[in-house]
Amino acid sequence: MIGKLDPDTLDRVLERTGATSADLLTGAAYGEDAAAIDLGDGETLVVSSDPISLAADRAGTLGVYVACNDVAASGADPEFLTNVIFLPDGDDETLATLTAQLDAAADDLGVTIVGGHTEYVPALERPLLSLTAFGRTDHYIPTGGAQPGDKILLTKGAAIEGTGILATDFAAEAREAGVEQATLDRAADFFDEISIHPEATRLRAAATAMHDPTEGGVVTGCVELAAASGVDLVVDSESIPIRPETAAICEAMGVDPLRIFGSGALLATVPPAVVADALDSLAEAGIAAAVIGEIQESSGDSGTLVLDGERITTAPTDQLYPLWEDDA
Repeated sequence: MIGKLDPDTLDRVLERTGATSADLLTGAAYGEDAAAIDLGDGETLVVSSDPISLAADRAGTLGVYVACNDVAASGADPEFLTNVIFLPDGDDETLATLTAQLDAAADDLGVTIVGGHTEYVPALERPLLSLTAFGRTDHYIPTGGAQPGDKILLTKGAAIEGTGILATDFAAEAREAGVEQATLDRAADFFDEISIHPEATRLRAAATAMHDPTEGGVVTGCVELAAASGVDLVVDSESIPIRPETAAICEAMGVDPLRIFGSGALLATVPPAVVADALDSLAEAGIAAAVIGEIQESSGDSGTLVLDGERITTAPTDQLYPLWEDDA
């Protein structure tokens, strides 16, 4: 088994997460990627942790951006990071590469790495990273804030991260499947767009909810947002932007761009009256975005994704996982 826990198993884990605090505004829950802690005087501390266990070529870069994305999607500016690194025995070259990537990505975001832990674990075949990001805000935005009538925006496009992974970790397989090297080169540059902080900054005044689709892609991101908000997300797949490089590589590798790692995109729910202004603000910053659906009252016991008329209640397993298993 590989990937995220199913919601029922996760619920059992979350029942045992320790003491509660009156200062905890949002704690651990399915679909919520960040905790919110009341600091007083109208200020909220947002905290989020994320692992990187399989993507090898840009693991340090991805680790920083993915952890900070959850903080940014909650309406905060990422400020601090801790990083934990587990390495295969004696792999000093990988350690040097990872720490250089971590430093460069943190510097790019203006985030300070304040601590962590590093050790060798001989049983590992690949490095394992886990980063925790912290940021403060006076306007916290939960994943579970979507309201019926809101429009659903998606920035940049589907499978930004997944396309970059396919173009690097699986470059040889993609070439063998017929993908041109020029396409792979352009797709590898998608890693430079993993941060969603620029669009989150522009949308946070208008958004009722924001969520970054990571493992499982846009489909899983929508399932999680629907569950956290208790609403139905009605989405038209034809409205979801998919870049030509993504379409070409995913077709060649036999994966669905809506069901592979989606970091780099931001899902946001926005009241209809401010959609045009939100899109204009993103366009001013050179950030592509599209309306991909709308929020409706839940028609069942909990919120679900309705994709092209099909009700999806269970998040899919990311379709990149079998590729790594075959490559092991």
